[in-house]
Amino acid sequence: MSEKYQVSSSPHVRAKDSTSRVMLYVIIALLPATLFGIWNFGMHALLLILVTIASCLASEWIFDKIVHKKNSLPDLSAVVTGLLLALNLPAGLPWWEAVIGSVFAIVIVKMMFGGLGQNFMNPALGGRCFLLIAFAADMTNFKSSKFEAYSGATPLAMIRNEGLSSINVMDMLTGKIPGTIGETSVIAILIGAMILILLGVITLRIPAAYLITFAVFMLIFGKEPMNANYLVAELCGGGLMLGAFFMATDYVTSPITPAGQIIYGICCGLLTGIFRCFGANAEGVSFAIILSNILVPIIEKFTIPRAFGLAKEAKKNE
Repeated sequence: MSEKYQVSSSPHVRAKDSTSRVMLYVIIALLPATLFGIWNFGMHALLLILVTIASCLASEWIFDKIVHKKNSLPDLSAVVTGLLLALNLPAGLPWWEAVIGSVFAIVIVKMMFGGLGQNFMNPALGGRCFLLIAFAADMTNFKSSKFEAYSGATPLAMIRNEGLSSINVMDMLTGKIPGTIGETSVIAILIGAMILILLGVITLRIPAAYLITFAVFMLIFGKEPMNANYLVAELCGGGLMLGAFFMATDYVTSPITPAGQIIYGICCGLLTGIFRCFGANAEGVSFAIILSNILVPIIEKFTIPRAFGLAKEAKKNE
């Protein structure tokens, strides 16, 4: 028998879903939050979404051309980045700032590190955090909400400054609050999360570890410890739900083992709790996930099973 085979350690099973199909599922799952955001904030929100998606696509296409790389647009990852970035922006943000954030997300965070699969942090969150640093005033201006009763400050900021009595928890569930385009309606986000879970795109390991850890932390160290209404408000406020289900679960920037995913989710929850309780800003989700992204190589070093052998090329018959 002259034919030789190559033997290596697992995994040997390959998933049937392509990258483009997974990205399409994510886009579909984001539609409830996207449509609610457009209804809540008006046509300017739609314009911002279209601008960020177009800017991400253009940035990736131009970069591919410059470095003579195969066109990567068909994998739809740039569309997902643009949509996620838009959903993390206030509807009143000037369109040119959204373009800058999109270019930073694609070129600096993603393509400069080798493209999809090589970036060490979530590109959409990288773009958002860059905009928070560069254009802080515009990124914290939430006066574009149709619900004028809450204009000027997010519920999390109101809770921190005025206490729980200053907000309506039911409004936070239904989305009748100011905030970024995609974070206001917890119900819409959870519908999208169910789509991801039912389609097998994500598991509950990371979101569950994230949310449970955060909840325990806030019950102990929050502004109103052991208060169930306060806990619900913190869980529904800001970008926590959007981050837990759609950004912390990013395949590229999260661990691959079940144990690693749980540890990673715990890190996200702890850091979010620390930022919200002791940080200068009442939010903290974006920076918490990015810092946890940076910790992924360390987490995987201790959680990925050691292979029993290494692959070796079969020797040719002489």
